[in-house]
Amino acid sequence: MKTVKFISFLVFFSYIKCQTLQRSLLDAAMQYIKSQNYLEENLKDITSIMVAQFLQKSTYKEVQTIVKELVDLAEKCKTLKRHESPSECSHHLMTTFLEHICNDQGMADKHMFSDCCNINNMERHKCFLLHKKDDADYSDIFQIPNPEQICEMVKEHQVSMKERYIYETSRKHPFLFGPTVLTMSACYETAIQSCCREENKTECFQIKLELIRKYTREISLRHHHLCEIGIKFNHKLAKAVELVLLTKKQPKANFSEIAKLTMVIKNLHQTCCEGNTVACVVGRSQLMNYTCSKQAVLSSKITPCCELPMPFQGECIINSENDDKPDLSSLPLSRFTEDQFVCEQFTDKQDEFLQEFLYEYSRRHPELAVPVILRVGTVYQNLLGKCCILENPLECYSHGEEMFQRVVRESHERVKNHCDLREKLGDSNFQDRLIVLYTKKAPQLSAQELIMFTKNMAAAATKCCPLSDEQQFVCIEDSAKLILGALCRRHEAEPINVGVGRCCDDSYAFRKPCFDDLQVDGTYISPPLSCDQVISLKGDLCKAQEAEFQTEKQKILSNLVKQKLYATQMQFQSIIVDFTHLVETCCQAEKSEKCFQEEGSKLMEKCQSLLEG
Repeated sequence: MKTVKFISFLVFFSYIKCQTLQRSLLDAAMQYIKSQNYLEENLKDITSIMVAQFLQKSTYKEVQTIVKELVDLAEKCKTLKRHESPSECSHHLMTTFLEHICNDQGMADKHMFSDCCNINNMERHKCFLLHKKDDADYSDIFQIPNPEQICEMVKEHQVSMKERYIYETSRKHPFLFGPTVLTMSACYETAIQSCCREENKTECFQIKLELIRKYTREISLRHHHLCEIGIKFNHKLAKAVELVLLTKKQPKANFSEIAKLTMVIKNLHQTCCEGNTVACVVGRSQLMNYTCSKQAVLSSKITPCCELPMPFQGECIINSENDDKPDLSSLPLSRFTEDQFVCEQFTDKQDEFLQEFLYEYSRRHPELAVPVILRVGTVYQNLLGKCCILENPLECYSHGEEMFQRVVRESHERVKNHCDLREKLGDSNFQDRLIVLYTKKAPQLSAQELIMFTKNMAAAATKCCPLSDEQQFVCIEDSAKLILGALCRRHEAEPINVGVGRCCDDSYAFRKPCFDDLQVDGTYISPPLSCDQVISLKGDLCKAQEAEFQTEKQKILSNLVKQKLYATQMQFQSIIVDFTHLVETCCQAEKSEKCFQEEGSKLMEKCQSLLEG
């Protein structure tokens, strides 16, 4: 089938690195959405998202039953009178929903909400949010075992693929914002319809649904990360992150416009993070309408997006290309480090002044990742805090520009060293090195958790390191904030150690450098294990697939490190090399079990020597 390069008004698909998109999918999605009054026609689906994201263990039928009971109340939110607020209506809907759960003892017990139901409404809501589990181990909706059967069911209207997608995606990704779920549900439904017209349905499903799966998972991680910032840190940081993101995207917009939009977006994201899907959808729609009405002053890159209907319009704008960098030669950044009135501005209106600095720095450096710009902002704030109490503050803060450059240079060097190490070791050995490093930093984590964590870090390096220096820098920093964010959520749920806690809690901007510099946790005492408990030499190893064998090696590596935290990389790697060679040799032998018994003794002696050393 003919494919075309995706066009600018579907820029959000560039986010998943898709270079082509079936025209039939695009046309079907466009036609599907244009025929609808967005809020009215999607009210049931919007309510379904809210219910499934909170009641992740509920069946599809159970969710639909609750939705039917809530939809009458939700209907009132689309027919408000002039003096009525959508947020008030949707808040009432949320309160009613939580009461519905608490009034059903069986449901409350099933989802372990009984403790939440015993507290008042405001705290009750927070309690419910804490029970959400991101990317839980639920069935994968993208595995379609029998495309012919699915297509027949769709043809005969026996099942709504859109409703099913909304249910599965919402319970699997409870922090994914409602408007995004709606967007991708439309893409999912039209992909099914398109593939059902293809001769090779299975291949079509695999290609199109994999694109949707990747985008959904990646954007869900970003949404959860934004929610974590808002919950864990103060509102100033949440506002700073939104301001930097917005300024990088729309560097030509003036500060007052950016500041106003930043506050609106921060409040909207807070609403979305609270699971208030109706308010989230209404708020996103209002925000996009305003943004599109201000194209001339905000960005030249969003015009094609604004021609789209909701919800594609929102997803397109959010993932659109950054606008061209303006000529700012007549407005040097030096006014923040050379003006004698800096301390007066800093003292009188500290928050606004620091926001304006972030704005001016971000629009001049769109090539930098958000955490790096926030590091510069933190250094500047600390500098002024120190200098503005001195007799001659100007002499003190005039060195600011050099300090900003040093922050960027050091951050860049860390990324370069990371990528150089990967290139030197290769992907597999690179992850092994990460396993040793992070087992020493956080030995309290299980071997499986450490393998998954370092697998994500290694995958980020594989994706980012081949890019140009500038893109590599942004890509690694951007990936690290999400991966470390997930680790910090794990720490929040079950504390790991003091060092990890310090890196997670002290400074969001400097979280990555803190983890980079984190040393061995010398307080950890591992439960003693013998070598035959660490290394299992059985014939089953010969039946393992390559990925399973790699995981087994990495489990051995992590468990060895836990036993001897101060041993060297070379000592651990030597045992892993010998283990790999032994498995290769014995799996080729006629009697593998006998080979493991006879030849494995040398490996066990070497292992014991390490543990006793």
